Order: sequence, then structure tokens, then C-alpha cells
Amino acid sequence: MSEPDRIDEPDVIDIANPQGGPPWRIARRLRATAPRGDGGPGLVWLGGFASDMASTKAGYLDDWARERGRSFTRFDYSGHGASGGDFAQGCIGDWLAQAEGVFLHSTRGPQILVGSSMGGWIALLLAKRLAAKGEQARLAGLVLLAPAVDFTEELIWKNLDEAARRDIMEKGFWARASQYSPDPTPITRRLIEDGRNHLLLGGVIRAHAPVHILQGMADPDVPWRHALTLVERLSADPVTLTFIADGDHRLSREQDLAQLGAAVELMSAPPVGQPPRDLFSAR
Repeated sequence: MSEPDRIDEPDVIDIANPQGGPPWRIARRLRATAPRGDGGPGLVWLGGFASDMASTKAGYLDDWARERGRSFTRFDYSGHGASGGDFAQGCIGDWLAQAEGVFLHSTRGPQILVGSSMGGWIALLLAKRLAAKGEQARLAGLVLLAPAVDFTEELIWKNLDEAARRDIMEKGFWARASQYSPDPTPITRRLIEDGRNHLLLGGVIRAHAPVHILQGMADPDVPWRHALTLVERLSADPVTLTFIADGDHRLSREQDLAQLGAAVELMSAPPVGQPPRDLFSAR
């Protein structure tokens, strides 16, 4: 494989914008499969809203993949981290298209999608798109951390007062205070309206692969009951739900990362009837 073992500085890939205009300049980091890796599926990290690929969880997964000789792909959506673009101009449809482009251009073979917060929604939407292309065999599983599925509608719009809704509709945005940044996060009309084109919780959701959800019960951003609603909709695929009683939204403590590693390890297990993988197995 021509990619280096690790890119310490992100490289940039051009992803075509299906709405027209110049391509998105998307920063990514790639770890290639080691020649004598354990033969398991690669990992693809899908980050959260206003987060980036330098997060604690992404770094943990990079080390996890390195130790096992697995491939690991992570990137920043437009307007996030090291990628180009204006955050306030982005929306779910844009970030989904970028995730699809990175997945198709940067990975091969079966992959485990690991989605955090908004990334959990993006992971399920990406699984839907891959299945529509007949590519569902590329999905080895989905590990979702505090998945904020439909968050633009269910967790933001439905909880806004009339003044905030008026700002969004008339001014084009509302500045929401953030506990993770000193600067407020713009919630734009485009984000809300485009989000309605991608809602999933209104019916059965197909992941086309096993799903493991990790949800903190002390999460102030994505209530644990939201995870229960998601499990109810994922009735056609195997689903495991792990509640972390004192877990917050970030799930970045040492014990949270151990839970993440265990979930990915379990998702990597060979199907029933197949022998265990070893260091010399090849996929």
C-alpha cells in the first residue's frame, strides 16, 4: 500500500461538492494496514459537531489500530479543525458527502465506523448511502458514542424558545453558548433546514451491520433516553447498548476509552464458525 504508516501532519484531499462549486479541501490522517497486522477490519473515525480529528478518542483509536496493525482513517469536516471552509456554512448534507468521499477514496475492505455525537448520525447516514450503492459488505460494524441522531431537530430546534427560533429564521443564525469553547456556536437556518432532509428516527433504521452504542447517563447534551429511542429504531440489525452511569458527553476518561476499545475489539471478532484471527492472517 502506498500510504505511509502514519501522516503526522494531515494531508488534504479534494472532495467534490454535489451542489456544485469548488471541491471541499478536507484534511485527513491515514494509518495503513501493517504487513503483519491481525487481519481485522479497519477503523474510520467520524467526529462530532464543532469537534476535530485531534480529539482524545481519535488519538486513542489511532494507538489501538497501530498496536494491532489495523488501518485507521480520520478527517475533519469542512469548517472543522484543519480542513478549509467556514463552519457556519456547513450542514449535515455537506458533512455526510465529505464522509462518503473520504471513505471511498481512503479505505478498502471492511471497515468499522466509529461515530461520536453528530458522527453517530453521520455513520448511520453513511451506512445507508453505502447500502444504496450495494457496498454494505464494506461495513464490518458501527460503534456509536453518545449518538446525536437527528440532533438538529430533536435536541436543538424542539428545545429552542421563540426568540432563538426567530433569530434563526430571520437573521439566519442563533449563537448558542458552548461549554466546550469560549466562543458561541452558530446554529444556522441552513443547518436546521438541511437536517430535516436527513432525519432517521421517524421509522426503522438499517445499519446493515452490528451496532454497539456507548452512552453516558450524565450526558447533558444527548440524553440517555435518546439512545433508547435509537435502539428501538434499529430493530433490523444486532444492537448492543452500554450505559455508563457517570459518563458525560465526551466519554474521554481512561475508563471510557477502555469501554471504547472493548467495543471495537468485540466488533472485530470473526463471524461464528470462522477461526480466530492471528498476526499472520490476511484479509
